Amino acid sequence: MKAADKQRLARSEQGDTAEASPWPVRQARQHDRHVKREAVIRAAARAFNAHGYYNTSIDDIAAALNVTKPTIYYYVANKEQLLLECIITGLERVLEPFRKPPSPGVTARERFNEMIRHYAQSIASEYGWCMVRAEDLGLGSESIAQIKKLKSEIDQGIRRLLEDGVRDGSIETDDFKMTAFALAGALNWIAHWYRENQSMTPAEIAEAFVRIFNLGLTPRTDVPRSMAPTGFRRRRARRGGSIAGSKP
Repeated sequence: MKAADKQRLARSEQGDTAEASPWPVRQARQHDRHVKREAVIRAAARAFNAHGYYNTSIDDIAAALNVTKPTIYYYVANKEQLLLECIITGLERVLEPFRKPPSPGVTARERFNEMIRHYAQSIASEYGWCMVRAEDLGLGSESIAQIKKLKSEIDQGIRRLLEDGVRDGSIETDDFKMTAFALAGALNWIAHWYRENQSMTPAEIAEAFVRIFNLGLTPRTDVPRSMAPTGFRRRRARRGGSIAGSKP
């Protein structure tokens, strides 16, 4: 028997008893690298949020992850790239609902409310501070152009939702641009005052913004019971008043 035939026979006899390679397959390695890179970006966002961009060093981020400084540089080139990745990650989160095809039978108003919830919680995340301070931190022109492109996509997405709402009768506005600016401005400002140790969770803040933008300054006697804040319902009950759609 030839040597090559003997080798093939030996391999076939081993069958399932052959040991698995200790080196992970390429796809597993890529997934592992992606998970670790995400952890680096998240740690950087938290550090920038807590201490500011200029007061945070690569050493600080490495220490937060219990890794060495060269490990951080394996995933990003420098601190500026880390900041850019934090901003892009946050903006991509905000854009998720705009990029999903609308579900059949769902009104633009419902999609609008879901967008507000998603936007508010994204801004209240560790990436919020980076997103709203992006243009004040000395990033290069190419990075700023990339950020502005994503922000423009968000603005256009809000305007399209408003236009869809006017068409299906679920939203009323005659100034898409101003309404979009007002909404984005209010939501972005969350990053300036929200802190993780506050009494309200990001989800509760999101629901508060949904109520504000749906009801505005409408007198609360006209508020549907399901949309009225719990505290408001209790105060009305104590005064003996009623909410529209409920008995006094």
